[in-house]
Amino acid sequence: MLTFDFDNTYARELAGFYAAWKPAPAPAPRLMYFNSELAAELGLPAELPAPSELAQLFAGNRLPDGAEPLAQAYAGHQFGGFSPRLGDGRALLLGEVIDRSGRRRDIAFKGSGRTPFSRGGDGKAAVGPMLREVIIGEAMHALGIPTTRALAVAATGEHVMRELPLPGAVLTRVAASHLRVGTFQYFVARGEIDKLRQLLEYAIARHDPALAGAPDRVFGFFRAVAARQAALIAQWMNVGFIHGVMNTDNMTISGETIDYGPCAFMEAMNPGAVFSSIDHGGRYAYANQPHVARWNLAKLAEALLPLVADGDDKASVDRAVAEATAVIDAFPGQFAAALLTGQRAKLGLTNATPADDATDSALVEDWLALLERERVDFTLAWRRLADAAGGSDAPLRMLVADGDALAAWLIRWRARCAADDAASGMAVGEASPARAERMRKVNPFVIPRNHRVEEALSAASDNDDLGPFENLLAAVRRPFEETPDLATYGEPAPLAVTAGYQTFCGT
Repeated sequence: MLTFDFDNTYARELAGFYAAWKPAPAPAPRLMYFNSELAAELGLPAELPAPSELAQLFAGNRLPDGAEPLAQAYAGHQFGGFSPRLGDGRALLLGEVIDRSGRRRDIAFKGSGRTPFSRGGDGKAAVGPMLREVIIGEAMHALGIPTTRALAVAATGEHVMRELPLPGAVLTRVAASHLRVGTFQYFVARGEIDKLRQLLEYAIARHDPALAGAPDRVFGFFRAVAARQAALIAQWMNVGFIHGVMNTDNMTISGETIDYGPCAFMEAMNPGAVFSSIDHGGRYAYANQPHVARWNLAKLAEALLPLVADGDDKASVDRAVAEATAVIDAFPGQFAAALLTGQRAKLGLTNATPADDATDSALVEDWLALLERERVDFTLAWRRLADAAGGSDAPLRMLVADGDALAAWLIRWRARCAADDAASGMAVGEASPARAERMRKVNPFVIPRNHRVEEALSAASDNDDLGPFENLLAAVRRPFEETPDLATYGEPAPLAVTAGYQTFCGT
């Protein structure tokens, strides 16, 4: 049996914050995916049990020694409406390990059966959505974006009923923690302020230990969460990622991306892009993500206020509200700074100063507006801009029909690059090959193209064929390479395909 060196602080320190529970047995487990690189990172033994034994473990039939499976309690705003009791309806935290880098990591099941929080659902998951979580999570990791990751997927040997019967699976997810904005909302909604305070101290000890015992630790913690979210959403935006369901129960305290349900990578540049089948009003559209993040942070602030404000003392409340509001109002600037830092890297600029902010922001805005007008593929446009940095404009010109508009923008960009070179003491043009190479390291060629993801999931789910999934997974783990064997994974789908494309939660 595979062994984990568990140290389960959540189970040990937060009694009353969860329901102890067991996974449902799987009739015929089969291992579909195992992440050996992540296993090594977690400190698991190099010599692994047979796949049949791993399947029993990762389907939940045989729990490893030291596991203390539990369903966490949390609340959440879902599409703006508050649900005071959500919780892990189909997930179980098995425990925590300290990885080889000294980081505490959660090991959790997803799709392991009903829990007390299931709200009428079956608690199960289907093969397709679980393999989607593998693909997108590994793509995000390869892109350098903080993310939960999949350690394993085990088919259960039974079907789950959705619109049609689908083969079932359990995913094993690794996370810095599963603490969410909704975790705090749960206890404040119940008026359990002592537990709210206990949760805050636990979250600080786990994610912001430098704040432990600090007089200003409540707002220090809030500022740290806001900073992590500003950095994360900026990274999403700079690769065209759309989460699809940014409810407060899907915003982590750690700043990791979590829950890859109706997510997708944008292809043709479109600020209003929405792929989720349940987002009828575009609440979580591409361009709305920073605004939603700020809204979610406001909900976290509301949950934290009882820890710093005496409800019977108006002056105390006013001071707390003012301090929380200052953090919330600072978020757009934090996000904009993080976004611009990433955009400068994508443009190949390395010597910017605050005096360049307006110029560079306008340069990027006009570039994105050009891509939107021309419906140019977001990922390829940035990649071909790297070619232009190396002296080859032709690949970029093939993407943009309005050659005059592109030429005018390229003149401005090259002038800005020349100023950037001059700040480094380089002659004009001297840095072009280096700039092109730098840009290729931050502008991916391969993303999980939606049609490729669907092909892979359909083959696995409908035909039990993991070949397309494994090939796509290998490709998205090499996002910045552009080689002949990856060419097909860099090609956008026809517009007719992407125009009507929808993603689903898989619940």
